[in-house]
Amino acid sequence: MRKLPIAVIGSLALAFGCKGSERQTQDGPVAVVADFRDPASAGMHATAPPVFKAKVETSTGDFVIEVHRDWAPLGADRFYNLARSGYFEGARFFRVISGFMAQFGIHGDPAVSAKWREQNILDDPVKQTNTRGMISFATAGPNTRTTQLFINYGDNSRLDGMGFAPFGRVTDGMDVVDRLYAAYGEGAPQGGGPEQGAVQMRGNAYLEKDFPHLDYIKKVTLEQ
Repeated sequence: MRKLPIAVIGSLALAFGCKGSERQTQDGPVAVVADFRDPASAGMHATAPPVFKAKVETSTGDFVIEVHRDWAPLGADRFYNLARSGYFEGARFFRVISGFMAQFGIHGDPAVSAKWREQNILDDPVKQTNTRGMISFATAGPNTRTTQLFINYGDNSRLDGMGFAPFGRVTDGMDVVDRLYAAYGEGAPQGGGPEQGAVQMRGNAYLEKDFPHLDYIKKVTLEQ
């Protein structure tokens, strides 16, 4: 599975703080803001809690992802920071293939997408399996995970040997995931769906014009 064929406003619970965390200095704690527009900022490199939940509000309903950091620590940390910073707000489910998976994670603003395109994280060992409801990062080969993710619709355990490491699972609302708009099918050029290069370069303007029925993320709330 290639990344090209297979990447929410982050509203946090009070215990997590609002789009940030704290670091200790000699003068006391200083707020560290998680700003997705600056991938190198300290706020985008926080360590995720051992277990947390992400409530994903979409245009077709809500679902909940439960993340276990010990399943895939680097993947869990990346998802945590993207979600808490608001990166996923407005993100389209741009590749939804019934019986296979639903993919998302390209930012709607091409300028933001460009900043994240080379922000790769190393691979995690595959400890879980890509079965129904499990969520993993897409890749373009070894050590190329950035922001694109997919939720498995069925038993895709064949992907385990290809290095796709699940870091969480949908624990509530999988029926909502099942209802995500899938009629566009596979992306171009293999199918009639969005061409990923165009999504990267033109963002939501391209998707809204040519693929107006795609579902999208409205908001994500993190909680323990």
